[in-house]
Amino acid sequence: MDIGTISLVLLIGIFVLLAIGMPLGFASGFLAVAVLVMKFGPEALFKTFGTGILNILAQRMYGLLTDYVLISVPLFIFMACLLERSNIAKAMFDSLNIWLSRTRGGLAVVTAIMAIIMAAMSGIIGGEVVLLGLIALPNMLRLGYNQNLAIGTICASGSLGTMIPPSIVLIIYGLVTETSIHALFKAAFVPGLILGGCYILYIIVRTRLNPELAPLPEGGESVTMAEKLRALPGLLAPLTVVFVVLGSIYGGITGITEAAGMGVVAVLVLILIRGEMSWTLVKEALMRTYKSTGTILWITFGATALAGAYSLAGGPTYVANLIVGSDLPTFGILLVMMVIFLILGAIMDWVGIVLLVMPVFLPIVLKLPIDEIGLTGALVAAPTFLSVWFGILFCVNMQVSFLSPPFGPAAFYLKSVAPPHISLVDIFRSFLPFICLQLFVLALIFLFPELTMFFR
Repeated sequence: MDIGTISLVLLIGIFVLLAIGMPLGFASGFLAVAVLVMKFGPEALFKTFGTGILNILAQRMYGLLTDYVLISVPLFIFMACLLERSNIAKAMFDSLNIWLSRTRGGLAVVTAIMAIIMAAMSGIIGGEVVLLGLIALPNMLRLGYNQNLAIGTICASGSLGTMIPPSIVLIIYGLVTETSIHALFKAAFVPGLILGGCYILYIIVRTRLNPELAPLPEGGESVTMAEKLRALPGLLAPLTVVFVVLGSIYGGITGITEAAGMGVVAVLVLILIRGEMSWTLVKEALMRTYKSTGTILWITFGATALAGAYSLAGGPTYVANLIVGSDLPTFGILLVMMVIFLILGAIMDWVGIVLLVMPVFLPIVLKLPIDEIGLTGALVAAPTFLSVWFGILFCVNMQVSFLSPPFGPAAFYLKSVAPPHISLVDIFRSFLPFICLQLFVLALIFLFPELTMFFR
C-alpha cells in the first residue's frame, strides 16, 4: 500500500479509535502494527521478528525509556502529589491572601500568583487545578466573585505548569527531539511569566471596569503591615522548593533529574518539619505517582511504536514533501502547523502529540528558510534555536489545549472537586477570555521569537 493511502487510513483510524474510547497508548500500538502490515505485509513483519522491523521499534522504545532524564518525570509528579496532600499550598494561599485581601480582585490575583509558584515547584497541572479548586474556588464563591472569573482563573492559571519550568511537557519534548532540556527551560521562563502576567493583568483590569465581578469583603478593616509581615513565613516553604529546584538547574549545579530528586527531598523535609508527615500521606502520593507515570509510559510505548512504524514506512518524507510542495511561505507553513497543534490538542493528550507529530514536523521546520519571517541572523545561526523556539510554541499550544473543548482536561479536573451546581458547560464557557489570552501570547512568541532567548 502506498504511503499516501496509509497516511489517510492512519488519520481516520486514530480519530475513530479515540472516539470509541480506546486509550491513546493502545490505539497507537494497534495502528503501529497496522501500518507495518499495510506497508510491508504480514510475512515481512513476522519473518523479521527479533532482527528486523519489530526489533527496530523495540530499540526505539528502549532508547527513549532508558534515557536518564526520564527519571525526573515520576520525581516531579511525586513532588506535586506530596504538595497536594500537605498544607504547604494552603499556607501559601493564606499568606498571599492577607497581603491582597483589600485589593479589588485580590483573591483571583492570589490564585494566579499561587499557581505560578506551584508551577515553578513541580511542573504538573492536574494536581494544581484540583488543589486550587479545593482551596481558592470556595473562597471566591463565598465572597461573591463572578463564577466565570473564578473558574477561568483557576483552570488557566493551574495549567501554567505546561509552560513554566520544570515543565514535564518540555522534558518529554526535549527527550523526543534531542533538544537541550536546559535550553528549553531557560527559553520558557519569560514566555511563562508573560502568560501568567497576562492573566493577572486581565483580572485587575476586568475587576476595575466591573467591580461587581469581585466584591471587596464587607466590614473588614485594612490589614496592618505587622499582620502582613507575620504572614510571610507561609511563603517560606514553597519559595524554598522553587529555589532548590530552579536554583540548582539555572545555577548549573545539577542536571534536571538531580534537581527533581533534590526537590522531592526538600518537600519531604518541609513536611516533616511542619509535623504533617504520615505513612498515609506518603502512600497516597506514591499511588498517585504510579498511576500518572504509568499513564505517561503506556502512551509513550504506543506513540513511539506508531511514530517509528510511520517513519519506516516513509511517512515523514511524504508529509514533508506535501507541506513543502504546497508552495506556502515559511510563515504560512508554521501557521498551518500551529493550527494542527490546536486541533489535535482539543482531542488528544499532549504526550501523544509530542511523540507522533514532532518527529514529522520538527525536521521540516529545521529545513525552512526561517529568516523569511524576520529573525536576526544571530538567532538563525544558533544551532539549537529553532528546535527550542518551536518547542516553546508547542508548549503554548498545549496550554490552549488544556482548556479547549470537548476534552480540555483542566475542565474535568476542576469538575471533580467543584460544587454540584457547576456543570461542564459552565466551566468551558468560563475559559473563553483566557483562551484568547493564550492565543495572544502564542502570536506574540510566534512574531517575536527573541522573547525565548533572554537567558541564552
